[in-house]
Amino acid sequence: MPTHRRTFTGLPQEIGHARRWARSVLGGHPCTDDALLVVTELGTNAIAHTASRGGSFLLAVNCSETAVTVTVTDSGGTSTRPHVEHPDDEAFGGRGLALVTAYATRVRIRGDHRGHTITVELCAKASESAVR
Repeated sequence: MPTHRRTFTGLPQEIGHARRWARSVLGGHPCTDDALLVVTELGTNAIAHTASRGGSFLLAVNCSETAVTVTVTDSGGTSTRPHVEHPDDEAFGGRGLALVTAYATRVRIRGDHRGHTITVELCAKASESAVR
């Protein structure tokens, strides 16, 4: 199946637009809810932690009958590579990428200070894909 790509402005209200666009691309795919969580977390991270804030981020979605791949590329501007954090119970944030990895079959992080690309693969459970 083709990969669908769209660039979103690096403003907080664009996260909702990104979710709606991804939902329209995925239709009734069994991984839709998990994919929308990934879109929310990765898009929010791009805006909160990189030059995408006020700039833009690229969202790509690809789906097959049994899997979805979500890719977010930020605009760089940071030398810190995205990573899973382990905040204490009182911390306000820092759980997004850990949550994404808990849902994902595979997570790949590439890039440098010019921009990072995070690709998340989600596979439907056998019982979910049989419903489709």
